[in-house]
Amino acid sequence: MALAFDEYGRPFIILKEQEQKSRLRGLDAQKANISAGRAVARILRTSLGPKGMDKMLQSPDGDVVITNDGATILEQMDVDNQIAKLMVELSRSQDYEIGDGTTGVVVMAGALLEQAEKLLERGIHPIRVAEGYEVASRIAVDHLERIAHKFDFSEANIEPLVQTCMTTLSSKIVNRCKRALAEIAVKAVLAVADLERKDVNLDLIKVEGKVGGKLEDTELIYGIVVDKDMSHPQMPKRIEDAKIAILTCPFEPPKPKTKHKVDIDTVEKFQTLREQEQKYFDDMVQKCKDVGATLVICQWGFDDEANHLLMHRNLPAVRWVGGVELELIAIATGGRIVPRFQELTPEKLGRAGLVREKSFGTTKDRMLYIEQCANSKAVTIFIRGGNKMMIEETKRSLHDALCVARNLIRNNSIVYGGGSAEISCSIAVEAAADRYPGVEQYAIRSFADALDSIPLALAENSGLQPIDTLTAVKSQQVKENNPYCGIDCNDVGTTDMQEQNVFETLIGKQQQILLATQVVKMILKIDDVIAPSEY
Repeated sequence: MALAFDEYGRPFIILKEQEQKSRLRGLDAQKANISAGRAVARILRTSLGPKGMDKMLQSPDGDVVITNDGATILEQMDVDNQIAKLMVELSRSQDYEIGDGTTGVVVMAGALLEQAEKLLERGIHPIRVAEGYEVASRIAVDHLERIAHKFDFSEANIEPLVQTCMTTLSSKIVNRCKRALAEIAVKAVLAVADLERKDVNLDLIKVEGKVGGKLEDTELIYGIVVDKDMSHPQMPKRIEDAKIAILTCPFEPPKPKTKHKVDIDTVEKFQTLREQEQKYFDDMVQKCKDVGATLVICQWGFDDEANHLLMHRNLPAVRWVGGVELELIAIATGGRIVPRFQELTPEKLGRAGLVREKSFGTTKDRMLYIEQCANSKAVTIFIRGGNKMMIEETKRSLHDALCVARNLIRNNSIVYGGGSAEISCSIAVEAAADRYPGVEQYAIRSFADALDSIPLALAENSGLQPIDTLTAVKSQQVKENNPYCGIDCNDVGTTDMQEQNVFETLIGKQQQILLATQVVKMILKIDDVIAPSEY
C-alpha cells in the first residue's frame, strides 16, 4: 500500500495489484470480522458442558479424530480466515496456560463479539466499546476473587482435588468413569509434585495407551511402562531387584567409518575375524556383568548374534528404547544414561524393585513394566479402551484433568461451576455499570449480557429451556445473594453447585475472561482489511 498525491495535492492510496485484492473498510470490516469470530464460536458452543456434543474431524489422509476438547477441534479444523485463526490462537493460549476451559473461552469471545455488533450498529465507536469491555473484565475478575473459596488439601485428604478434576471430566466422553480417572490424575500429580515449591512438572507423567480392555482397566503405575519387550523370547520375563544399565551406545562391534573392503581368502582368516568380533562382544557383556547390571536397556539395536550371546550370558536386554523414555527411566530408577561402555560404573546403574513383561489379550502385544523404583518421581498412566479414538480422547481428557490438579496445587482457590460464577459476575458487572456515566456504560452492560451466554449454552446443551432456566437461576442468585446457584445440567434437582460438588479453578476462570476480552478488543480495533481476492 502506498500514498501518492495528484497534481492538485489531493492524496490517494495505491494498492499493489489492486484488481486482485478486495478491501473492506470501517464498519463493514468490523462486521465481517465479527461474523467470522462468531462462526467459530458457534461451532464450539454445542460442545460445552456435561451434555455437550462431540465433533468428528477427518484429516485429508483419512485419520479420524472424535473430540470435544475446544483446542483440539480448532487445531484440526482447516481455518483460512485470519480472524477465525485468532480464535484458534485464543483456545491454544488457554490450553498452554491453564490446560482446561478451551471451549468456554471461545464461546465467551463469540458472545462478546455478538454484543459488540449491536453496539456498533447503534453508532458507538469501537474504541469506546473496547474500553468498556476492559473495565468490565476487571470488575468481573475482581468479583471472582471475592466469591472464590480456598480449600485445604493434603496428601492424606485429596477429596477436594478429586472433586474438581471430576468437574473437568464430566464434560468429556469418559464421564461414566470420571471418579476413577479423576483419582488417577490426582494421585499422578501428587506423585510428581513438589509441594513446597508448589510446582508440578507434567513431563514426568507419561500417558500410554493400548487398544483392548475397557476404560475401567486404566491404571496408574508408580514407575515406567515401555512399549517394548525383551530382545530374546527366552530371557526371563520377571526380574526382581533389578540393577539397570541405561546405554546410548550400540551393542555390537564397531563398523569402520571409512569405505572398507576385507579380503578373506582362507577359512582361518574368517575364523579369526569371527573370534575377534565375538571377543569384542564378550568384553562388552562382561563389562556390564562386572558392574553388577542385571538388565540392559539400550537406545540402539543389536544383531541376532549379540542377542544370542546376551541370552547365554544371562543378561536380559531391551533394545530400541526411545530417548524420552530413556530419560524417564533414568529419572525413575535414579540411574545415569551411559554413552560408552568404558564409563560404566556401579553408581550409574538405576535400581527398580521389579521389572516385568506383561502381555495383553490374545495378540503378541507385550509391554515392559518398571516398578517400585528408587525414585518414584516419574509415573505412568496406562489407558485401555475399545478403539484408538477412545484412547486418544481419554488422553486429551486426562491432560485437562492433570492440568486442573496442577493449577490447584499452584493456587488452591476455586469458584463454583455450572455457569454460577459467570451469572454472579454478570450481576456484579451490571450493578457496577451505573457508576460509569459515559458511553462505556453501554459496553459494560453488554459485557454482563455476554457473560450470560455460557450458562445459556449449558442449559441449551442439556435440553432445558435456556431463557427460563437462566432467569430462574439469576433471580435465585439475586434473591438469596448466593453466588453458588448454577445450571442443573445433570438433573440432580438442586441448583446449588456446592451441593453438586461442581468446582472450577479460579485462575482458569479469570484467564478465560481476560483472554476473551483481549482478543475481542483486538478484533474491534481492526477497521481496514486488505486481502487477496478469490479467483
